[in-house]
Amino acid sequence: MWGNAPLLRTGANLLFGISLLLVLYGAARHVLHLPVFPLNAVELSAVPQQVPVELIERVVREQVRGNFFTVDINRARVAFEQLPWVRKVSVRRKFPWSLEVELEEQAALARLSDSTLVNTYGEVFSAVSKQTLPLFIGQPNMSAQMAGMYVELSKELLPMQQEIAQLSLSPRFAWQVRLSNGMVLELGRERMQQRLARFVEVYPYSLATLSHAVMHVDLRYRNGFAAYLPNGAEVLGKRTSGNKV
Repeated sequence: MWGNAPLLRTGANLLFGISLLLVLYGAARHVLHLPVFPLNAVELSAVPQQVPVELIERVVREQVRGNFFTVDINRARVAFEQLPWVRKVSVRRKFPWSLEVELEEQAALARLSDSTLVNTYGEVFSAVSKQTLPLFIGQPNMSAQMAGMYVELSKELLPMQQEIAQLSLSPRFAWQVRLSNGMVLELGRERMQQRLARFVEVYPYSLATLSHAVMHVDLRYRNGFAAYLPNGAEVLGKRTSGNKV
């Protein structure tokens, strides 16, 4: 081997190349850590509506470390995502010498409890809201299904000018709605939108004209409904079958 000059030259060139790469890497690493590339600003793409500004400033002070090149983008993103009311975060370097942070805030659709909310994607998150939100009663893992049903049923209620105050899904997957005027509607387990649409269509000509407010309506009949007055009397809509479905 030692008498093989071409092989020795190849080995020497290889070692020299590796040494040069290591020196260049060390020099580049040293240069990138110099204070000549400081982060001058952390910019928000939009003014937050729900996230307190002081919490964002705290994350910047405590978690955004290093200069423009060495700052850990992923660490900063994860830290911002831990803030209340934050759903998703995008962080990127922006010349000259700043970071741009884009916060997607949660849009609350309903609540499961005082501190557990459901967003418009049907996702559950923890936050405290001062908004008046409808209450979802059901298992948290059914939040997406409940959010979708809430949107569909709200569309059907527009002619009545009523909003959903409470939406319930039982363990047997039966739906119940309480309106903003206190009226409770039993929708059952199938054709919920069609049943509600049928009720909304006849409501102005049947129940709305009564002298006493109707507080409970059972829509689980094939071709009609049963409404109950506060005194226990029953008002029948068109109901050709007495069997609930």
